[in-house]
Amino acid sequence: MVLQNTIILQEGVPARLHFTDHRIESRTITEPTTGRPAIRQVLALSVDTMDGRPVSAEFSTMAEKLAGQFEPYLKDKSYRGYDFTITQFGDGFTRSWSVKATPRT
Repeated sequence: MVLQNTIILQEGVPARLHFTDHRIESRTITEPTTGRPAIRQVLALSVDTMDGRPVSAEFSTMAEKLAGQFEPYLKDKSYRGYDFTITQFGDGFTRSWSVKATPRT
């Protein structure tokens, strides 16, 4: 990816991310089953480091299951003290994720 403004996970490839901020926002998407516009809530996280390299990017998800794994860190923004290694498995509606939080040194 040329610009790397958005973090896109690759199947089975772990990505180690550090988050600096987050927001929950409404986005208009194209509904995959109907092809029509729909508004969905999205968890968007600002990323400053990916796999040990500095970046200025965003990682976002509409998946409740994945967003729920970050929930304990959101209220007090304690995610700032961790690196998160996220691995994506599967695709479409069968997609799942492994998320591991590692304290920053």
